Amino acid sequence: MSAKTKLELTWIGKEHRPRLEPRILIEDEKWSYHSTSRRPEDRFDNVLIRGDNLLALKALEAQYRDKVKCIFIDPPYNTGSAFTHYDDGVEHSVWLSLLRDRLEVLRSLLSSDGSIWIALDDNEAHYFKVMADEVFGRSNFIDTIVWQKVYTVKNSARHFSSMHDYILVYAKDAAAWTRKLLPRSGELDASYTNPDGDLRGAWTTNAMQARNYYSLGSYPITSPNGRVFTPPQGTFWRVSEAKFRELDADGRVWWGADGNNVPRIKKFLSEAKQGVVPSTFWPYSEAGHNAEAKDEVRKLVAGEGDDVFMTPKPERLIKRVLEIATEPGDLVMDSFAGSGTTGAVAHKMGRPWIMVELGDHCETIIVPRLKKVIDGNDPGGITKAVGWQGGGGFRYYRMAPSLLEKDQFGQWVISKSYNAEMLAEAMCQHFGFTYAPSAEHYWLHGYSSETDFIYVTTNSLTHEQLQAISDEVGDERTLLICCKAFQGTNADNFTNLTIRKIPGAILDRSEWGKDDYSLKIESLPLIDDEAEVEGEPEAAAKSRGRHRKADDAPSLFDAESDA
Repeated sequence: MSAKTKLELTWIGKEHRPRLEPRILIEDEKWSYHSTSRRPEDRFDNVLIRGDNLLALKALEAQYRDKVKCIFIDPPYNTGSAFTHYDDGVEHSVWLSLLRDRLEVLRSLLSSDGSIWIALDDNEAHYFKVMADEVFGRSNFIDTIVWQKVYTVKNSARHFSSMHDYILVYAKDAAAWTRKLLPRSGELDASYTNPDGDLRGAWTTNAMQARNYYSLGSYPITSPNGRVFTPPQGTFWRVSEAKFRELDADGRVWWGADGNNVPRIKKFLSEAKQGVVPSTFWPYSEAGHNAEAKDEVRKLVAGEGDDVFMTPKPERLIKRVLEIATEPGDLVMDSFAGSGTTGAVAHKMGRPWIMVELGDHCETIIVPRLKKVIDGNDPGGITKAVGWQGGGGFRYYRMAPSLLEKDQFGQWVISKSYNAEMLAEAMCQHFGFTYAPSAEHYWLHGYSSETDFIYVTTNSLTHEQLQAISDEVGDERTLLICCKAFQGTNADNFTNLTIRKIPGAILDRSEWGKDDYSLKIESLPLIDDEAEVEGEPEAAAKSRGRHRKADDAPSLFDAESDA
């Protein structure tokens, strides 16, 4: 095989990709929540989105591209129970396509030094690894964590009692990503003592000998009591004779209480790393287990989580991920929010967060859980470990409906649920502008640079109106105009204006009216080997002031106008 041959995983429907509509988000203030007290370090702009998570991610792209430091996702494991409509081959294909489409958007949201952590089990982890190598690049795969999710053996298991899950870790750029050290445990520090009263403080020792060959490590050593030591057969001293004498003169060699033991090198606590290098095996004693996670949910939302979440993740597991991958203030995301553990842990640890979840439990489980975190009424999980006492808040968003809908004649028109402000924001999304309406210029709804702007109107513009706008824009700026129509002029007559008709300008950009790209396989049409497999979009949230509220201005179609 050629060294340049590229290995790829193939599956039915891999070549088919959804054309996602970049929706806008509407805040539902009924479910948003904020602490009554405010401290400088509290974050109130955290985002919880209820809606299809692929559409949500697409909506987040414009504002959060390259800004998320850590993504943790716990997608459906594809155990077979959720895929009863499909045979085995198509089952894997559907799952891979749905996850691939999400990974591609998630990658765009990661910062250049960011990382993504994906929890999986043996059903799909190895297929997923090959597919994720294509999305992120094999060189950006960091490692696979083995997490011990249960602590008792299941004697009824047919073959083996499964006790672990995997967490696959990818960086957007492995060369730029740096892992943090885990906090040192009190037990580890307690292993340092000071039996000889060394003024440099507590210490422990490392062996002098090792099996690695070292050409300068075969000399004899004489103890203070005259006993001679040589490296045991097949081993070598770790340091040269000159270096050993230097260490001994500095009091860094321990000969035992009677000065007659095999020498060991002192390692002082004051000089030790201020943390522990993380390993790839996380026992339940350190990172929690499934039963612990279920108990955390039940205590916060009595009864609600019993049937919804069979295998939630414990707060200690997410805490460990965030300790390794983030610092306070770094943005954290989870687009499969489940019971809301990622947001709860990020909140307690001083990390701003974004979560997306589709089901009713967004309101019956996640919101009540976060309210208790914010009010300081959640004594469980990592609360005591991080000293959490409450504070901060979040905003709750729903997805706006599709921008275009068909009229009675089957023609695509702007949805009647959109008012002028919503339309302007939606067009900014479609053309890559930041929505920021100006109080000074009626024609300025957003910008893509310091000199490039966008104006959205459902009116039909005349030559005189366009000329007036062109004169005001001036020679140093450019303006994209999205309007219903324009009359009495050529679109190229104004060098500082670009004119596009709506909805025609965006008609071929997206799949209109599609609201469900979910991972609930029963909602997908049955397919055969030749059929198209569609992916799934996600909608997202923006900051306060850039989202419409449910009771905002009336529809564009309420008033009698050219709109």
